[in-house]
Amino acid sequence: MAVWIQAQQLQGDALHQMQSLYGQHFPIEVRHYLSQWIEGQLWDAVDLENPQEEFKAKRLLDGLIQELQNKAEHQVGEDGFLLKIKLGHYANQLKSTYDRCPLELVRCIKHILYTEQRLVREATNSASPLGAMMDSMSQKYQQINQAFEELRMFTQDTENDLRKLQHNQEYFIIQYQESLRIQAQLSSLASLPPADRQLREPALLSKRATVEAWLTREANTLQKYRLDLAEKHQKTLQLLRKQQTLILDDELIQWKRRQQLAGNGGPPEGGLDILQSWCEKLAETIWQNRQQIRRAEHLRQQLPIPGPIEDLLNELNSTITDIISALVTSTFIIEKQPPQVLKTQTKFAATVRLLVGGKLNVHMNPPQVKATIISEQQAKALLKNENTRNESSGEILNNNCVMEYHQTTGTLSAHFRNMSLKRIKRSDRRGAESVTEEKFTILFESQFSIGGNELVFQVKTLSLPVVVIVHGSQDNNATATVLWDNAFAEPGRVPFLVPDKVLWPQLCEAINIKYKAEVQSNRGLSEENLVFLAQKAFSSSSNNPEDYRSMTMTWSQFNRESLPGRNFTFWQWFDGVMELTKKHLKPHWNDGAILGFVNKQQAQDMLMSKPNGTFLLRFSDSEIGGITIAWRMVWNLMPYTTKDFTIRSLADRISDLNHLLFLYPDRPKDEVFSKYYTPPLSKAVDGYVKPQIKQVVPELCFAFKWPLSSNNKKQPEPKCNLYIIKYHIILQIIVDVK
Repeated sequence: MAVWIQAQQLQGDALHQMQSLYGQHFPIEVRHYLSQWIEGQLWDAVDLENPQEEFKAKRLLDGLIQELQNKAEHQVGEDGFLLKIKLGHYANQLKSTYDRCPLELVRCIKHILYTEQRLVREATNSASPLGAMMDSMSQKYQQINQAFEELRMFTQDTENDLRKLQHNQEYFIIQYQESLRIQAQLSSLASLPPADRQLREPALLSKRATVEAWLTREANTLQKYRLDLAEKHQKTLQLLRKQQTLILDDELIQWKRRQQLAGNGGPPEGGLDILQSWCEKLAETIWQNRQQIRRAEHLRQQLPIPGPIEDLLNELNSTITDIISALVTSTFIIEKQPPQVLKTQTKFAATVRLLVGGKLNVHMNPPQVKATIISEQQAKALLKNENTRNESSGEILNNNCVMEYHQTTGTLSAHFRNMSLKRIKRSDRRGAESVTEEKFTILFESQFSIGGNELVFQVKTLSLPVVVIVHGSQDNNATATVLWDNAFAEPGRVPFLVPDKVLWPQLCEAINIKYKAEVQSNRGLSEENLVFLAQKAFSSSSNNPEDYRSMTMTWSQFNRESLPGRNFTFWQWFDGVMELTKKHLKPHWNDGAILGFVNKQQAQDMLMSKPNGTFLLRFSDSEIGGITIAWRMVWNLMPYTTKDFTIRSLADRISDLNHLLFLYPDRPKDEVFSKYYTPPLSKAVDGYVKPQIKQVVPELCFAFKWPLSSNNKKQPEPKCNLYIIKYHIILQIIVDVK
């Protein structure tokens, strides 16, 4: 539910607080009439502390003004006329207020949205169970942004303390120089006559004692300032670690998991703009604190005072370096994965991105990225930091690419557009493992420095598992390996371990996602369809879905062992159904015309009570990628495959068979399929008659006489009457004789 809709339902003090957010700086009418547009913009993607982000803010300001003007232009009538004037006035007012400082508009709207969300959340939590239904993502984003605000305040506080420390230390050094000057004056008294020395010495001794007492006190004060500053930095770094863990180990890992599931056809993983904005804020805050710690170390070296501060600063410097190293190495990611079924000698692409590249000015000396294919064992050794001696498991052409900085989006990325796997080196296989079960990965690596070569980073990232094939016939088995890995991989696993068996409902979810993606349909697998698949997978006759809830399916059952009495596996059969539906049956599946997942006996039972001519469409049990027509008179035709549908479509074949009258349960066939029939052939041109292919069932065809014309005269025999017998079906080429 939109925040504004809920905000309008606030009452009492909460309503008053909400109303107080608005005024001349941002009228409440603008919030009301543009609520959907305002809540749809990525305000959090703008870094308010970065002046370079002003162009993003300016774009948002221009968009807001344009929306207001559009809204104003569409107002009609007497009331509309007044509103048109008011909205136009607000557009000019906002442009005048924020045109020179668009970041302030973003700050204002972010504050309004955060406050509204908080007020709505508090109200719903206290009033009804609706609070549990609030958008958890919005709450998490608010938590992250609040932590950034705390970090900003902490960093500003330590910056002020550091300046104060520097000022006090500079004054201390001046006073220390004064004490040295007094000491020099006292030393020079030795050359004076005793009378002069006695006259001047007491004053100098008194002055020296005063200065030295002040220096002793001030040295203790400076030491306390240094320790207090170090403790504040420790607190900041603790919050930084917590924030970085939340973003890298939670949000970024979730994005990567969504990316992996998208490889199976799941929802898109979403953009990286918000994640990048968070990572850039982390980088900026870390770098500011690192510079502060280095300045504090410089002050200590400039004026050494005995105490624990040296060890504390060393520890802080080590911690901040670890934090920035973790950030940089974790944000070198693969934005666009290479294909997970990778055929040799075939061009493929991938994109890698450094989320903090722009903020850390890495693009000032653009790094080069190298892509290498490595085996599962090499990937394991790499993650254990074992020396792999730069080994690879194949040769990739065009595997080097320079990272490019895109000013408009602030992204630093490398686009590999024309890679090709020239050859692959396979490892020894284990047991029954086939080549299509062997997993590889593309290793992307680079090196760059930041802060004027202060820190040098070697970054690496691994692609999702890749199965290498050399022929298209291996594609379906390779896809099975990828599907299983994407669906059941655990975050942080050892490459590329997956469970050998999973619960049947887990597998159902995975193949349903895959089916909908491949067929490009919102109509997924129903519970009845999944029961049919369970019966096939487990050789069971139970129709109760509950009987399969706790059953498990092994990888061998999925795609290593053939189904009973067949020469293909469960996955190979299911993949054949997907391919056939995707290429030839998609509109009929979407229309609900294909029951599909029904066995022979079920089809007979369903049709038994129906009138003759009632038929249904079911996927073949005996042939990969086949579909058959079952009806009362014949029960089952031999299956159609892709080869058949390249000759004549399913709809036309159904149209050809006049004995098919009703699609189960009782829908007239023309009502369902007529929109897909091929239009009638045109009349002869230049004396030539176009032949027409039609389908007949021989047993039925030969039982009937040649049809009569409308005047009950027998029509002339066709000049060409060629029967092609295939699967008990005859394709009849008919030439109309006029």
